[in-house]
Amino acid sequence: MPELPEVEVVRAGLAPAVTGARIAAVDVLDERALTRHDAASGDFERLTTGAVIRAVVRRGKFLWLPIGEVAGRIPGDGRNDSRPRAIVGHLGMSGQMLLRTPDHPGDDRHARIRLHLEHPAHGELRVDFVDQRTFGSLAVDRMVATADGEVAGFSADVTGEWARSVPTQVSHIARDPLDPAFDDDLLFERMSRRASGVKRMLLDQGVVSGIGNIYADESLWAVGLHGEQPASSLSRPRRVELLRAVRDVLGKALVEGGTSFDAQYVNVNGQSGYFAHSLNAYGRAGEPCPRCGTPIVREAFMNRSSHRCPRCQRLRRRRAATAR
Repeated sequence: MPELPEVEVVRAGLAPAVTGARIAAVDVLDERALTRHDAASGDFERLTTGAVIRAVVRRGKFLWLPIGEVAGRIPGDGRNDSRPRAIVGHLGMSGQMLLRTPDHPGDDRHARIRLHLEHPAHGELRVDFVDQRTFGSLAVDRMVATADGEVAGFSADVTGEWARSVPTQVSHIARDPLDPAFDDDLLFERMSRRASGVKRMLLDQGVVSGIGNIYADESLWAVGLHGEQPASSLSRPRRVELLRAVRDVLGKALVEGGTSFDAQYVNVNGQSGYFAHSLNAYGRAGEPCPRCGTPIVREAFMNRSSHRCPRCQRLRRRRAATAR
């Protein structure tokens, strides 16, 4: 599943090409790609055709494209609604957002939705939502004010009327560690109250978003923590160290274009990321730990797998207080 670095690579690729573009036409080729769209709010094609894309924003693994002409009014909607809207995208397991020229062959059997765009500077182009496993989705969603009053997500442009609004489908998702408005102390306070394992906490999108299985394993390896170590057992210096490692791992993955194990994750130009070559733990079962040489082990975890070094990442039990 695409995680924060992969989705951010897509966002950064889309933003300069589609920001300011008008959606001239929409082709819904497979209704399964609209599973997150509330049909009661209106027809997806009607709500988007004629709208102008204001930006491309990301929070965690979610992307959204704020749309509208003036104060969020959607062309063709037939109602004056001052609340802005956005096209929300979730890539699921294998979703891709691919930039195409208008004459690019349209025979991709995994193409689910096509947005035909007219950009004032770039001319005509197309965005294809391609999804082999059909777990991803696009939807038009209303936006609400952010709970903390800060800019909603990561974007190159933070000046629009939509900037401090977040789609309702994303409003429950916590900020991610690369978000400028991320609150380190809030995360540390939540960790102090979590008796569950630290990896489970890292994967809880309501606590901190964007860290999937790959980057959780890599971050825990970096600081020598066992995934089942209770989050509340970590001292503040260890919490700070872990968060720093998370940011370092995510940042390096971004520089290297994300992690690609197969052709299902690519950027907007169809190119694969190469962070897989830099992994220290994830997917390396049986290979020597880069730090100590002990073979990496693979263990079952929440219907997936964890990878760790059994020597560097031992479970440390909190010592009972000594009676005085």
